[in-house]
Parts: sequence; C-alpha cells; structure tokens
Amino acid sequence: NFLLIWLVSAISLIITAKLVPGIEITNFTSAILASGLIGFVNATIRPIITILTLPLTLLSLGLFLLIINAISLSLAGWLSGVFNIGFKVVGFWPAFFGAIVLSLISGFLSRVAKVDQNNDF
Repeated sequence: NFLLIWLVSAISLIITAKLVPGIEITNFTSAILASGLIGFVNATIRPIITILTLPLTLLSLGLFLLIINAISLSLAGWLSGVFNIGFKVVGFWPAFFGAIVLSLISGFLSRVAKVDQNNDF
C-alpha cells in the first residue's frame, strides 16, 4: 500500500509538471525521489510551519494553508536542487498553482487506484 501511494504521488508529480509552467521534472526516477522528498517535507517541516502560522490560518479561514502548501512544494524543489534530484520549482506562483494541481491530481489518482484495488475480488 505504501508503494502504491508513492507511485501515485510520482505520477501526480509528473502530470503536474506537464500542466504547470515553472515546475520541471527530468525523468521518472526524479519523480520518485522528488515525491519522497515532498512526503518528507510534508511530514516534518509543514506541521511546524502550520503551527507557527495558526493565527494567520484562523484569520484567513484556512486559506493561508494554500500558501503553506506552496511554501512546502517550493522547499521540496529547493532541497531537490541541493541533492541534485532533478525536480525544480521556479517561483512562488508555480509553487502555489502546482500545489493546488498536485493535490487535485493526487486525490483523483488515489481514488482511482483504490477503486481498481477493490475490484480485484
């Protein structure tokens, strides 16, 4: 199940890179590594940023979470450059729209994967 989620994340990242200008991914291996890096950022750094900006998130009725998602994606792109993974996010707006598109595509593909997985029986 973990590998399926990781694969769906990598495919979602490739589709997002095709749809959003300013997000670049070099190949499938880069997508696998970058999706792991995004997962790491979302599991470690994103909760800290979310807690620190909680008053702003409450004042904006949760809309500031979109900014936090963009920061997380941008940070993953920067870390990818540090580790030479082959994933790049160029600027705030590509990170902002990329986070939205990535979330939608990942959610859709996750549902499709679960439907296919349940139809095996």
